[in-house]
Amino acid sequence: MGRFHLILVWSLCVSLCLLLCPTSAQLKTNYYANICPNVESIVKDAVTKKFQQTFVTVPGTLRLFFHDCFVEGCDASVIVASTANNKAEKDNPDNLSLAGDGFDTVIKAKAAVDAVPQCKNKVSCADILALATRDVIGLSGGPSYSVELGRLDGLSSTSTSVNGKLPKSTFNLNQLNSLFASHGLSQVDMVALSGAHTLGFSHCNQFSNRIYSNPVDPTLNKAYATQLQQMCPKNVDPDIAINMDPTTPRTFDNVYFQNLVEGKGLFTSDQVLFTDSRSQPTVRRWAKNKAAFNQAFITAMTKLGRVGVKTGKNGNIRRDCSVFN
Repeated sequence: MGRFHLILVWSLCVSLCLLLCPTSAQLKTNYYANICPNVESIVKDAVTKKFQQTFVTVPGTLRLFFHDCFVEGCDASVIVASTANNKAEKDNPDNLSLAGDGFDTVIKAKAAVDAVPQCKNKVSCADILALATRDVIGLSGGPSYSVELGRLDGLSSTSTSVNGKLPKSTFNLNQLNSLFASHGLSQVDMVALSGAHTLGFSHCNQFSNRIYSNPVDPTLNKAYATQLQQMCPKNVDPDIAINMDPTTPRTFDNVYFQNLVEGKGLFTSDQVLFTDSRSQPTVRRWAKNKAAFNQAFITAMTKLGRVGVKTGKNGNIRRDCSVFN
């Protein structure tokens, strides 16, 4: 009887988990094999065309994916435009710096997919964003990897849902670990995903507290601090952009970690990965071993892509990524 009860309890737990747990079980790399078999090449061609027009395609798309997944899950809710009755995620102050080229990459890729009759309105914007993110990483010299697919697009997008969900440039390690752990991501995943700062740019107000404090942030390389002060004078144009990686800003590589070892992390939340003894060994290891970083980044991106996935009645396939059906 005891064994029967155990089996009953176990099967109840499994059933409950299927109902309540985050749904990544439905995701699979060949999800569109019979629905839109060429979806990956269609998206890649569209992303490559966009990349040839502007490099901002790369950091813009990568950051869009991260900002999407950390708020309400990977459901393309960040792409939805505000209406007279609803202020959407993209208009939250934390998202106003998302590059328009990231949104445009997804919209162009969606148009290319929908131009194929078999695929029209069959591929979600959420999956297109996940694929486009993989493609921009590869186009900038990073690793390629298989993308799990089968997400639906979210049914809500509100500015208020963004509050407190995204990491701030001033975060310490505990704050970073806590936020990432809320999505099932470990400290190693967090450090790996921070490595995406090997690409892209920031505005001066995100780190001015480090270069104009008295004294200047002691964890900042002195020569680098001087250089940043020259690029970001006190009354600087707020649109001025500074590369996150001063060494190889257009290449996805492990130089970000080498920069941290030298005190050249742009944000407090970058440099803390080296100054905190708990994460420093990981930074040192990846600064010397690009292949190890690439592998950890693929693992972290795959886990990130499973966050808050919508299936069944919780989502649909948007005909226009910026508008609810």
